[in-house]
Amino acid sequence: MQDKMEASLSVLIMSLASSSVMAMGLAPDPSTGQTSKDKNMARFNIDLLVVLQQKTKGNLTADEAQFLDNLISDLQLKFVSV
Repeated sequence: MQDKMEASLSVLIMSLASSSVMAMGLAPDPSTGQTSKDKNMARFNIDLLVVLQQKTKGNLTADEAQFLDNLISDLQLKFVSV
């Protein structure tokens, strides 16, 4: 029997970040093991994180806000270099 995954902000953030990294071709898709590039999808996922950041401003803990800021910055730098 599988353990139930807990839905949380950090799981949502990491899911979007992972999707972005895979879409940049920097990590393989875990279901296929293949890497592929889709810059439009990578940009979309980064943009979703930015929307999430804007909409949750003032409602995150300091650690959550810092984590999201750092993650977005890192993904944006990776996107530019791909």
